[in-house]
Amino acid sequence: MALDSLLRASVNNCELARRIARFFAAKGISPNFLSFASFFFAVLAGLFFFFSGNSIQHHSFNLLLLFAGVFVCLNAFLDGLDGLLAREIGNASKKGDFLDHVLDRYSDVFIIGGIILGGYANQRWEIGIIAIIGVLLSSYMGTQAQAVGLNRVYGGLIGRADRLLIIIAATFLTLAYPYRFPASGPLSFSFLGWTLLIFAVLCNISALQRFFYAWTRF
Repeated sequence: MALDSLLRASVNNCELARRIARFFAAKGISPNFLSFASFFFAVLAGLFFFFSGNSIQHHSFNLLLLFAGVFVCLNAFLDGLDGLLAREIGNASKKGDFLDHVLDRYSDVFIIGGIILGGYANQRWEIGIIAIIGVLLSSYMGTQAQAVGLNRVYGGLIGRADRLLIIIAATFLTLAYPYRFPASGPLSFSFLGWTLLIFAVLCNISALQRFFYAWTRF
């Protein structure tokens, strides 16, 4: 989706982001440290999604879910900042890019896995599994295109920036309205449950879009 490219361009051209990157550079903080910090917050987000969904507070204000949303925000912020920091200090490398992508995939699994295991899809595990498959395959198609000599592919209906934004929005909507809708039926989910269903459909479509885009470039 265009949002992925738009957010990358916004971060790269944002003076505030550049100032933060320069501050980290002055303190001797490395891009790899930010990548690991971003991953750390993803792990926390996954754990808090899990415990919030299984908490007795599920139908009142859920402080654990609030923290989960905050941790996803921190994951997204630091994930966007590590590349900018690398460019600011002239330390961008294939090794750092490789590490960033590996940690991003683990971050995706922890965050989405926490939502699944937290029961937000009404115990419909198959939806969560298909969602994770779509997330991983869409990312794989983009980087595999680069591995065989093409440019990295970011296109498709939904990218990582889109997913994080949807998760953040769904988290705070679930805080405001923690109930399933519709109230009954096979597709009765909370906002976070609907998010998994959206990912299950759109991420797999995006994987196929990236595959066919790359295939036609040979």
